[in-house]
Amino acid sequence: MSLTQSPLHDRHVAAGAKLAEFGGWEMPLEYPTGVLKEHAAVRGAVGVFDVSHLGKISVRGEGAVDHLNTCLTNDLGRIGPGQAQYTLACDEDTGGIVDDLIAYHRGEDDVLLVPNAASSTEIMRRLQATSPEGLTLTDHHETHAVLAVQGPRSDEVLREIGLPVGHDYMSFREASFEGQEVVVCRTGYTGERGYELIADNSVATALWDAVLAAGERHGILPCGLGARDTLRTEMGYPLHGQDISLDVTPNQARLGWAVGWSKPAFWGRDLLVAEKQTGPRVTLRGLVAQGRGIARPQMSVKITQDLPVGHVTSGTFSPTLRKGIALALVNSQIQEGAEVLVDVRGRAEVFVVTRPPFVETDVRES
Repeated sequence: MSLTQSPLHDRHVAAGAKLAEFGGWEMPLEYPTGVLKEHAAVRGAVGVFDVSHLGKISVRGEGAVDHLNTCLTNDLGRIGPGQAQYTLACDEDTGGIVDDLIAYHRGEDDVLLVPNAASSTEIMRRLQATSPEGLTLTDHHETHAVLAVQGPRSDEVLREIGLPVGHDYMSFREASFEGQEVVVCRTGYTGERGYELIADNSVATALWDAVLAAGERHGILPCGLGARDTLRTEMGYPLHGQDISLDVTPNQARLGWAVGWSKPAFWGRDLLVAEKQTGPRVTLRGLVAQGRGIARPQMSVKITQDLPVGHVTSGTFSPTLRKGIALALVNSQIQEGAEVLVDVRGRAEVFVVTRPPFVETDVRES
């Protein structure tokens, strides 16, 4: 199967990036600087990611917001134009998570959705199947690039290239770069202050070059999906396809805060309300290693050597904490503070159940 390439592919090749498949796209995994330095740049200064593999779906027409509010879990009525919202698309028949995505409220008749790469086609299909006449759905997946400028120095970098900064967390502004519209979103997947820039492919390379040039004196590094994974895991942010999926509900993933429980309708509502009342069978928990063990997905989590209680969904070495951290789906009776054993290649490594985030940041500060 041929992979889709980012409009910035040539830049990644020229920079010596190690490329890998992700969601059907060929994307940079890391650059010669390595994951640890890329991770540190984002936590301490600034980094830039190419995340053009993310989906981009515009929903336009009379009542766009109202209709989407009957589909997605979160309540779009809580936000207005210029604001963004984390939300979920769930399966009507099982309550499982089809995808997690960001909705950008551009007006009552105009919403931009940004789903994950591997789920974008499925989200489009489900929306098309349920949308009334008069709504227009447009897939911008391969026509627009997304750059994530993340880190405490991100404001300085974007200000130097003439883009608006300083707006509230989970809000966005529209600007122009070389004659093309750029949506400057105060969002990200690293836990650090930062922005995501959505722009037409025609200016993607110029925008990438401008960000790197402006960020040079601030210590900017281009960053790949490897650092993106360690950064998001330190925050306890779930990854679709690992921590959340059609087999996992919002209740199980502890994402009930992204559900508008008082809404009369959204995909999977009745099943999710019922599960919330009875309590989920399993819960997504954070784990912190007490020794040198590094947990990896699918490793067994146990209370004793003979009593499994779940499995790891994401696991990595935390460059900030200098120890192993993980997310795991475990029996809901396992509470924070409990010690569990993770089977790390035949060794029983001790981990403590801990509520994420594992690292504190100031992502929400103005």
